[in-house]
Amino acid sequence: MKALLLKYWERLRSSFWFLPAAMACLAVALAFAAVALDRAVTDDWLERLGWRYSGGAEGASLMLGTVAGSMIAIAGTVFSMTLVAMSLASSQLGPRLLRNFMRDTSNQVVLGTFVATFVYCLLVLRTIRRADEVAFVPQLSVSIGVLLALVSIGVLIYFIHHVSVSIQADVVVARVSRELDDGIGRMFPGHLGKSQSEAPNPPDAAELPAAFAHEARPAGALEDGYLQLIDADALMELAREQDLLLQLECRPGHYLVHGQTMVMVWPGDRMNDELVHQLNAAFVLGNQRTATEDIEFSFLQLVEIAVRALSPGINDPFTAIACVDRLGSALCRLARSDMPSPFRFDDLGQLRLVATGYTFAGITDTAFNQIRQNARSNPAVAIRMLDAIARIACHVRSASDAACLRRHADMIVRGAREAVPEAGDRLDVEARYMAAAQALRSFRVEPGDQTGNRFLA
Repeated sequence: MKALLLKYWERLRSSFWFLPAAMACLAVALAFAAVALDRAVTDDWLERLGWRYSGGAEGASLMLGTVAGSMIAIAGTVFSMTLVAMSLASSQLGPRLLRNFMRDTSNQVVLGTFVATFVYCLLVLRTIRRADEVAFVPQLSVSIGVLLALVSIGVLIYFIHHVSVSIQADVVVARVSRELDDGIGRMFPGHLGKSQSEAPNPPDAAELPAAFAHEARPAGALEDGYLQLIDADALMELAREQDLLLQLECRPGHYLVHGQTMVMVWPGDRMNDELVHQLNAAFVLGNQRTATEDIEFSFLQLVEIAVRALSPGINDPFTAIACVDRLGSALCRLARSDMPSPFRFDDLGQLRLVATGYTFAGITDTAFNQIRQNARSNPAVAIRMLDAIARIACHVRSASDAACLRRHADMIVRGAREAVPEAGDRLDVEARYMAAAQALRSFRVEPGDQTGNRFLA
């Protein structure tokens, strides 16, 4: 249930209607409260407000009508400008980045401000009574409407600036990079249960029960879609209640088809239809990948921007270089992080869950492979990728991570040797390759030590 609620919250954050609708509801409440206050207070009290509206019913009606009409017209203009910006970003940077623009709170607040002002003025306008009836001019309410109109003008000026800045490639890359940093901060599956060091008297984390391989039974998916979220608490609680050991066969970002194995359950004789439905309830599937628990998706967003920038139709290597810089920064942070153990324990130290985790090599492949393949003939991007590898080499802490970086450096320089026609450009790439190799050579593994030790070359 927690993961499902988080999924719906992400949908609300990525929608254009939720925040404007909430602001419109607040405008309704403000209109009724202001009119009620106008009816309750005396004219003497209102006269103490030097900025209050002091005109008649006709003037108040004309003023509120003008504000309401202009606000709904501006709201349509703002919506059109937003769609144009989203269309431009989709064609230049990639359609999967539309979610980032739709989640932009500033755009939602701007649209909500104009809608709320329109709703407020419309509701106050209907309370004004002419002299031939019971005369009533809500002076305080009209004054608030004028104040909201002035605020809306300021918001419009801010929106014009914001939308022109938000579609710049460097700004989009920085925004995606911040989301990537947030994803690394909540590395999956580090929050599933307790790690070995936190559990009292844990079993050997490197071994599954001997009978697991031939007694465990699979639990399949009941629908198709991308795995977006996993309700970790629900899985651990279910495993404790029924004394189960669960091994995840997928992770957020994987595409599942109906019947595909999601979890291996041991003991297998406890499998039944009810348990399959309970397990499926902990997995949230959707039509697209999200960055909530899928770190690779944020890496792929930067990769998509870089690959599109390197395409012949766009030919923008500077944007690709900016993406490589951000990817290198994220990989530096990832190299310094401790990859969580796939073995998760309950409060009593009992092994309950074996999760499919990420590896540094796998994420590095995701970050570099497609860019390297599309930048074979572009020495500037190849040089920046080798510079990024040299920076990351200063942060790796295991021999396998260093070997992964060396493998990518070798592939980059081989591609440049084959595809770069100018000899001078190839020499520049070779020089950066030697610098990256030198940085990686400063990593030494002692006999019996799989983590490696740093020393100055």
